[in-house]
Amino acid sequence: MRSAWRWLLVITLSASGSQANADDWNMPVGVTDVSADIFGLHMTIFWICVVIGLVVFGAMFYSLFRYRHSKGAKAANFHEHTSVEVLWTAIPVLILVGMAVPATATLKNMYDSSDAELDVMITGQQWRWRYEYLGENVAFTSNMSTPRTQISGAETRGEHYLLEVDEPLVLPINRKVRFLMTSDDVIHSWWVPDLAVKQDTIPGFINENWVTINEPGIYRGQCTELCGINHGFMPVVVHAMEEDEFDGWLAERKEAAAEEAMGVDREWAMEELVARGQEIYQSICSSCHQAEGQGSPPAFPALANNEQLISDVDWHLNKVINGVSGAAMPAFRSTLNPVEIAAVVTYTRNAWGNDTGDVVQPSEVAELIAQ
Repeated sequence: MRSAWRWLLVITLSASGSQANADDWNMPVGVTDVSADIFGLHMTIFWICVVIGLVVFGAMFYSLFRYRHSKGAKAANFHEHTSVEVLWTAIPVLILVGMAVPATATLKNMYDSSDAELDVMITGQQWRWRYEYLGENVAFTSNMSTPRTQISGAETRGEHYLLEVDEPLVLPINRKVRFLMTSDDVIHSWWVPDLAVKQDTIPGFINENWVTINEPGIYRGQCTELCGINHGFMPVVVHAMEEDEFDGWLAERKEAAAEEAMGVDREWAMEELVARGQEIYQSICSSCHQAEGQGSPPAFPALANNEQLISDVDWHLNKVINGVSGAAMPAFRSTLNPVEIAAVVTYTRNAWGNDTGDVVQPSEVAELIAQ
């Protein structure tokens, strides 16, 4: 059925001189069995609608032409016909049942997340995604990495404009992965067309979805809820790997996480924290507070030359760790580890002319989080 549709569409495009790809005119087939089932269901119902349209409009136009008044046709005068009424009721019912059976089977499969081999917690945050591999002690935040110069128009836009991130979600192929989805602030929606996954993430609720990817590759999507001013800057990127490659990647991330945890207890130099904090600030904080800390008042206050920030390190730490109630500032205690929080606080207290000379150690942050 799909090949017939593509053949018909390619002929139409060729006749019109269009260079567009046939897939640009339809939903993607995707790289999962579920996405293939959805595409097959979509095309089946499409052709049913085409046949119904041809029959209905064919009969209508034939009647208009064959029994037109100019040929002397006389209008018939008749009333109910039981057989005809039964027929035009039974046929649509049979069509609907024929459509409902495969649709129900596909929906049932879509919601069956049992027997998963890997669980990933996905948390939506304005305006980024948090991924946690449950039971593996691996977690990270995925932020849009499209340069601000492209967004402002100062630089030519790249191939994946607004659809590239610093940390993609890495998954193995040929393994069933269950997603547990929630949000820290407002409703978001995690959507990757090639995986046939679109699931709302709602504060206070945990929704489930799942995927088994058949082919390695990079698959892109984005948030599809109007989740705030930077809604368009919240992409999703999934990197599907061969199973052995994924196992190696996961082992490396677990080792790095263990080293990071050990770093909480050691004394860090200011230069180390500032360098690390600058990276974190540019990937997470700059979307709201701007690259040079100038902010976007009143929603996002300036951090550069902020008198309260400069004079009160405890206030600064509290805002980063616990967030700001009723505002877009999230609580980073569940998103960043103590080393990352210490680094970004140290950086912002010594950047853009703030120059406090303060060095916040990860051990201090860990104590505050534990309280």
